[in-house]
Amino acid sequence: MTEDPSTVLVIDDDASVCGALRDLFESVGLNVTTVGSTREFLAQQRPHGPCCLVLDVRLPGKSGLDFQRELKEANVRLPIIFLTGHGDIPMSVRAMKAGAVEFLTKPFHEQDLLDAVQRALEQDRENRAEDKLVASLRQRFDGLTSRERTVMTLVIAGRANKQIAADIGTSEVTAKVHRANMMRKMQAFTLADLIGMAAKLGLMDKEPNQSKES
Repeated sequence: MTEDPSTVLVIDDDASVCGALRDLFESVGLNVTTVGSTREFLAQQRPHGPCCLVLDVRLPGKSGLDFQRELKEANVRLPIIFLTGHGDIPMSVRAMKAGAVEFLTKPFHEQDLLDAVQRALEQDRENRAEDKLVASLRQRFDGLTSRERTVMTLVIAGRANKQIAADIGTSEVTAKVHRANMMRKMQAFTLADLIGMAAKLGLMDKEPNQSKES
């Protein structure tokens, strides 16, 4: 399938800066959406394809750094590149610690910004692929029976078939059948595959539910 086009989202209250950034990004074949405030940004639908946010630190009302924190708290994984004409080291450290891809001080070299944008877009591609994988794994896990989910937690906890049978109150043969069905539904070919899937689903720290229902 062809990937949706990449888009650079720009938030800057200076119309001339927005125009210059639009020209720069469009010159290398990127789609561009510019807005003058975080409010306008939130009112728009996020593009389907890979995207990143070029964000001015100083904005009317909420600062760019505050907006970065707000997005993170809302679990919005959007790679951010900060631009500012009034940056300092503590400000840049705060932005980078919070996950910013880059923190550029005006005036900056256009190629530095373009390089940062490419890194950010690649990060978003990876994030989207990860989200798609986790959604697929969640769908597989939701398709397991209650008994199969219990067996899965016991398997990733390191229990052998004989131990699993004792834990759930059944025969070892039946435990093996549950385990085989679970592995097939999860599309896990090895124990390592299953453990990797469980880690992505956040199941590694959960205590096994040793139900003895038949």
